[in-house]
Amino acid sequence: MGELRGTHVPVLLERCLELLDPALRLPGAVHVDFTLGLGGHAEAVLERYPQVTLVGLDRDTEALAHSRHRLARFGERVRLVHAVYDELPRVLDELDLAAFHSGLFDLGVSSLQLDEADRGFAYAQDAPLDMRMDQTSGFTAEQVVNEYEPGDLVRILRAYGEEKFATRIVSSIVRERQKGRITSTARLAELVKDAIPAAARRTGGNPAKRTFQALRIEVNGELATLEAAIPAALDALAPNGRLVVMSYQSLEDRIVKRAFTARTRSTGPIDLPVELPGTGPTLRLLTRGSEPPSEQEVADNPRAASVKLRAVERLDRNGTPGAARERPRMTTTHGGQGRLRPGEREEGEGRA
Repeated sequence: MGELRGTHVPVLLERCLELLDPALRLPGAVHVDFTLGLGGHAEAVLERYPQVTLVGLDRDTEALAHSRHRLARFGERVRLVHAVYDELPRVLDELDLAAFHSGLFDLGVSSLQLDEADRGFAYAQDAPLDMRMDQTSGFTAEQVVNEYEPGDLVRILRAYGEEKFATRIVSSIVRERQKGRITSTARLAELVKDAIPAAARRTGGNPAKRTFQALRIEVNGELATLEAAIPAALDALAPNGRLVVMSYQSLEDRIVKRAFTARTRSTGPIDLPVELPGTGPTLRLLTRGSEPPSEQEVADNPRAASVKLRAVERLDRNGTPGAARERPRMTTTHGGQGRLRPGEREEGEGRA
């Protein structure tokens, strides 16, 4: 095993463990780290909870190799799998596990991928335009930049990077690729910078940030994967189990918020005095909106600056999943709009 590449300070480690603690103490607890990376969060779980079994997933084979070395001392308590996080149902089936009790998603790019220039994720370093989290398969950012139709590139930059200068950037890319193939991160970053008006470049950090984010999401199919992964995880979460998700940009956080909120509400007719069997909420929110990092956390780990944390608990139906239950009494003081369902907030209340 070679020297560890990249540095790794686990984001919001203590807060994650605080939220997951009741689930990690359940008998026979299985903890799933959906984005294992270099294993910092996983190592802390294994050290503090000696009875817990870890299932670690990652699409990055290099990260898996380092985590396997790092966690080797925990022996058979560790089950590491080369998989994308939406493949959880298959992984649990192969490991003969019916459910898991504690789970953590730490989305975005890992320290290993950011710190090593040859991976092509960092716009501040020159490297081949790759950006694949799994370098054993898939297409690269170079192929996207050089082979996609201009209209598709504009769509990607707008949808995944929320880039308002997408048309100008793509025009610059098209002109450049007519001269020769764009193959390096430095050249792409330069093209983006030159395409953006000087006044807009003075604020908001590196002007290439949004373009690189958009290309990374496209190359790795991140949003579509997340949209499938969160419901799959919630379906496999055991009663009284807990799930924490940390996202780093608004598109991810929006997907997580929608998936969580949908399961904290009743799906039955709103005017019935009792909750029909199978229509009640299945989740309880553990955070009010999304939690930002503390000032101290950002000072200790600058990569935590944009993190948004959400957490939920799977409700235990107390052994009576089919029983009807009385709805909470609610008033109708909402501007004539009727009652809110249990768990539903009025517009503007408790938003992230």
